[in-house]
Amino acid sequence: MRRDPRRFKDSVYGHIARLGKAVAAPKRLELLDLLCQSPRTVEVLAGQAGVSIANASRHLQILRAAGLVEAEKKGLYVEYRLADEEVGRFYFSLRSLAESRLAEIDKVASAFFEQRGAPESVDGDELLRRVRSGEVTVLDVRPAEEYRAGHLPGALSVPVADLRAKLGELPQGREVVAYCRGPHCVMAVEAVTLLRNKGFKAQRLEQGVLEWRARGWRIETAAVESRKGSRSRPRP
Repeated sequence: MRRDPRRFKDSVYGHIARLGKAVAAPKRLELLDLLCQSPRTVEVLAGQAGVSIANASRHLQILRAAGLVEAEKKGLYVEYRLADEEVGRFYFSLRSLAESRLAEIDKVASAFFEQRGAPESVDGDELLRRVRSGEVTVLDVRPAEEYRAGHLPGALSVPVADLRAKLGELPQGREVVAYCRGPHCVMAVEAVTLLRNKGFKAQRLEQGVLEWRARGWRIETAAVESRKGSRSRPRP
């Protein structure tokens, strides 16, 4: 029996629209952003996204039904992760499109960072040049579990909450570049502000791991190493 072309197209576009519906809530986008950094339990995601565990669970179930995330039972907890790297690329492309088409995003971000006196950021190409020439110390100021899941090659893991206590461990007389989760993350802002107040020459890298992956650059995944451990240099 011949199939109706109209019904076929309606069915295909209807399924594609499921993805649009799944990411149509701001909190679900934030949850995806967090999962682009590393897998997390519902409880951790709820705390970091500023929602109740019940709400986080409902949002995650919608994302899971759309095939964007997966869940795995680990002991008493359920851990969520992106379904695959394609989901991370999808989120990055969606955010990039929104930033290029919606001027309001830049206005909101600029106003926020200016109000906080955010330090100037440097782009990935400039960071790459400085790291390769041995000019800077690169700090990953995200939580340690995010560093372990993936970090810029050569970066040191110093979560922003621990930075003040570890200032004495940083190489003296070297410029420091701090990064976190990307252009809308404030952890690197806080880190650079603290570093500058303590006399360090410090810069904020606007890009994070997600942006480096989108460029096809190498990302390391390894246990947190000490400052004295070996460090490799990034290459595109």
